Amino acid sequence: MASEIKLMQIKAHITFEYGSGKQARIALKSLNPDNMGLINSNVVKNKLIYDIKGDSIKTFLATVDDLLFCEMMVEKVLEIEK
Repeated sequence: MASEIKLMQIKAHITFEYGSGKQARIALKSLNPDNMGLINSNVVKNKLIYDIKGDSIKTFLATVDDLLFCEMMVEKVLEIEK
């Protein structure tokens, strides 16, 4: 009987909290095109919630790094609109 090798599964739950639900929805719309199919996202009240899964540390970290960088840009845009 051949032994089955199981890959490592990496998971993260990231929550960004904004000043309003409108800002959270703007952030979701801004970030979604970049993340379609890679991570699950939704808005709950004024929070943007991401659930990320991966089986490669390198790819997982690159995805999280990209998400955080893009969110920083969204934050700057939201600051300008105040």
